[in-house]
Amino acid sequence: MKINIVMGFFLPVPPVAGGAMEKAWFRLGREFAAAGHTVTLLSRCWPNFPLREKIDGVELIRVPGFNHTRRLVLNLLLDGLWGLRLLRHLPAADITVCNTVSLPIHLPRLRPRAGRVVVVLGRMPKGQIRFYRGAARLIATSEAVAARVAHECPALVPRTRVFPNPIDWQLHTSCAAQRGDPVMVGFAGRLHPEKGLELLLRAAIRLAAEPGLPQWRVVLRGPSDVRRGGGGEAYVRRLQKEFTDRLGGRLAWEPPIFDAAALAQFYGTLDIFCYPSLAAQGEGLSVAPLEAMAAGAVPVLSRLDCYRDMLHEGENGFTFDHTAPDAEIGLAAVLARLIQDSSLRRAAATQAQAEARRFDYGVVGRALLEDFAQLTR
Repeated sequence: MKINIVMGFFLPVPPVAGGAMEKAWFRLGREFAAAGHTVTLLSRCWPNFPLREKIDGVELIRVPGFNHTRRLVLNLLLDGLWGLRLLRHLPAADITVCNTVSLPIHLPRLRPRAGRVVVVLGRMPKGQIRFYRGAARLIATSEAVAARVAHECPALVPRTRVFPNPIDWQLHTSCAAQRGDPVMVGFAGRLHPEKGLELLLRAAIRLAAEPGLPQWRVVLRGPSDVRRGGGGEAYVRRLQKEFTDRLGGRLAWEPPIFDAAALAQFYGTLDIFCYPSLAAQGEGLSVAPLEAMAAGAVPVLSRLDCYRDMLHEGENGFTFDHTAPDAEIGLAAVLARLIQDSSLRRAAATQAQAEARRFDYGVVGRALLEDFAQLTR
């Protein structure tokens, strides 16, 4: 098969500036190429990157893009311009995978030679599904996303399949390390208000007031700048000003890691991975908790529907009610229980690592290729 993969307008591939979807689909493209398929991936051009090159069998085409902004309407406009700009660069193919919003709407009509159109729904749909009637396949990254598709456009349910965001299970499992003191609680991802970081820090203040807990520490790392999807430097400075002195040596702010191997090593140092996302209308299925699970960290997640696909309460992880008026109290209680009980942490970590295996690139990649073959048959 000839497979095109189209990425969004603001990050490059290889993912030297972050981007879970950029990382996932670049790796999937290499999996497809290794299986004998012709793969072309289109992404934003970037300083010191050639406009065209081939890496591990994947032909990379880079096109001038745009910086991410704070405004959703402006980002949607830029996405539309990006889609129009890509039309003349798309080679003929059997399958074109779209990690964009507007391109799948026009592609079947304007570039039929691009083949069957596959739309990746990495985040919760927000009303656009009814415009994808020309697509051959809608990839929902979780059952919750698939349910939203059914709500927005029941006619497209037969064309919808659930394929989770994949991870490199082998890499992350190899980085799992023997944990020690203090108990490490970590977050890795965009430093943005929708990620619930303030909620985590307020829970940490409550933990600091609890007597008798073993030593513990919270580490936060990720990009804060808006062009990489962060909440901005002012947002992070506000959190640092409010919480750093109050938590003292129990809180560390670390720079983002974009290298996959180095990030896996960071996950391997954590006992607990806390991802208190508030983005009920955003998260499709977060990659970071899956990677941390594979590295042997116990996930503590907000009670979003998408996390039901990966977390079994009390067995391989824990949730808290992020919508409760006293949500930080509930989160603090879960964290305190895990910090106090090392046996519970070890048992949950073992189950989490086993669960994460079914999200490995090899498993997801083979399933996708089988589905693509059916579409083009």
